[in-house]
Amino acid sequence: MISSKSAKILLTGLPGCGKTTAIMEIISQLNPDNLAGFYTQEIRQNGIRLGFRWIRLDGLEGILAHVDFKGPFKVSKYGVDVRGFEKAVVPVLDIKQSQAELFVIDEIGKMECFSKKFVETVRYLFASDKLILASVAKKGPGLISEVKNNPEARVFNLTPESRNQIISEILQILSHLKK
Repeated sequence: MISSKSAKILLTGLPGCGKTTAIMEIISQLNPDNLAGFYTQEIRQNGIRLGFRWIRLDGLEGILAHVDFKGPFKVSKYGVDVRGFEKAVVPVLDIKQSQAELFVIDEIGKMECFSKKFVETVRYLFASDKLILASVAKKGPGLISEVKNNPEARVFNLTPESRNQIISEILQILSHLKK
């Protein structure tokens, strides 16, 4: 039985399966005072994806990656703003600075893992007794593989068909955090 006090709950699946949608539905039913973390959203213009933004659960937001960003960190056509991500997002995942009961990370993916500070902070978080709800890339080396193989991790493979059932199951695990 998974402990609801220190569970590491991971959502994985193909792009577009609804990982962020599921995380948003789950956290909308929880007490916001108990949460810290971030989620990501696509930036679209005229139906064309131009990049990705991060949004902290306290409302602060910024751009993680964009087609107009230049620099050494790239995923496909997107330049990644590692420095901005480290400055604004990584600190909310620091268990020494937060009293949160649940840390939300959407997502642990290639763009985020360019940040050594993010990787270190997430490793530290996963080694702790803190409760984590995260989405993670379907495939990838390093931290992506590590978190999915963490002995405390409960990995849910999300599909559009399984999303509602998985959301219910996760809300049951997190029932002590509900509003």
